[in-house]
Amino acid sequence: MTNKFITSFIPWLIPIIIVIVWQVAVAVGVVSAQLLPAPFTILTSFYNLLVSGELFYHMSGSLARALIGLLIGGGIGFVLGVANGLSKFSYAFTDTTLQMIRNIPNLALVPLVIIWFGIDEGAKIFLVSIGVMFPIYINTLHGIKNIDPGFIEMGKMYGVKGWRLFKEILLPGALPSIFVGLRYSLGVMWMTLIVAETIASTRGVGYLAMTAQQFMQSDIIIITILLYAFFGKIADMLSRWGEKRALRWHKSYVNN
Repeated sequence: MTNKFITSFIPWLIPIIIVIVWQVAVAVGVVSAQLLPAPFTILTSFYNLLVSGELFYHMSGSLARALIGLLIGGGIGFVLGVANGLSKFSYAFTDTTLQMIRNIPNLALVPLVIIWFGIDEGAKIFLVSIGVMFPIYINTLHGIKNIDPGFIEMGKMYGVKGWRLFKEILLPGALPSIFVGLRYSLGVMWMTLIVAETIASTRGVGYLAMTAQQFMQSDIIIITILLYAFFGKIADMLSRWGEKRALRWHKSYVNN
């Protein structure tokens, strides 16, 4: 029990030390409270935002955009990864184009996206979708292409074909790589969302940060940064939980 507690506590040791040093540095005047408010001040501001309902309003907007963008972009990336992993024609036809688009920075697309979608939710969701699509695409493609051909041949010998072959051999074999892509895409999702929410938003954590910048509210800006870090950590934890559940059969996850 003690070892389990220590193992659970160790990951939080560095953040706790940073917060303590931060509070002391501001309290003794080493760091200006105007430039970097003390953790207690930030906590007070967080409580005020929470009680007023403003925090939930902006968080729910950001989470909705992130989830919709992940579902759309992740779904397209997965389908393209499977198609290009299974079909040489599909790979030859689409992969070069996809790789060219992948290397275009999201910021470079913003002016064009505004022309296409205006400043409504469509522009923000499009940017998130395009950001998360490629990590899932590349890792799904990698997972499908690196399945041992012997497993596929063995399955065919036992009469496993079509959908059963995909469900019982191809998909399980590609899942470790797909989950790597998912975890990476979750990080890209939050970074892209920050950019997306600078497009004439009236709701979202990014909008909250921009408004705080205009009024020089350092405590609110830090709260938004911490929120993105919190979102990213929760998303990664959920992804790892799903990975362990889906890969219980894999030898690397037996004792995890």
